[in-house]
Amino acid sequence: MASSADDPHFNFYRPEQRGLLPIKDIHIPKSLAKVIKQNVYEIRINTAFADIIDGCAMTSEDEKQGRDKTWINAPIRDVFIQLHHMGYAHSVECWKEGKLAGGLYGLAIGAVFCGESMVSFEKNASKVALAHLAQRLERKEFTILDTQFINDHLIQFGAYEIPQEAYENAIKTEMQKPRTFTD
Repeated sequence: MASSADDPHFNFYRPEQRGLLPIKDIHIPKSLAKVIKQNVYEIRINTAFADIIDGCAMTSEDEKQGRDKTWINAPIRDVFIQLHHMGYAHSVECWKEGKLAGGLYGLAIGAVFCGESMVSFEKNASKVALAHLAQRLERKEFTILDTQFINDHLIQFGAYEIPQEAYENAIKTEMQKPRTFTD
């Protein structure tokens, strides 16, 4: 994470507790399930990766709270775009009437998906993307959906924490399992 968008450096964090979401048992609130059933959004994978990461940077929680900071700076953006071109970083996108409505991006290594950030330009778009992410990960037999930290937004989906040491032990084997995120 970077201190701000203008910071030329970024830091790696190792929290004491690691946030995770259940893949198979993710909780989809009833109101969101209705939105998903209505097929309001067309789901696309990896068609607007840079737009998603840029949107996440522009609408970070810091900005929503009136601060002009974001943890996504140019070096982080550049690294993730390079990882995307290498086939490791992916976006799940919601489109409405031909326009990007929101989505999320993250890193897939073996059977582990590390969610990085989410963005909505339209109501519920990032939540719909998260529901589709969990469905895709289950279908592709991923075992860990890492959220790094948890917050009230993620708790509604069943987010929980485990000790960092337990997380590190789990990903040692799960990262070695061959999985493909794309079809």
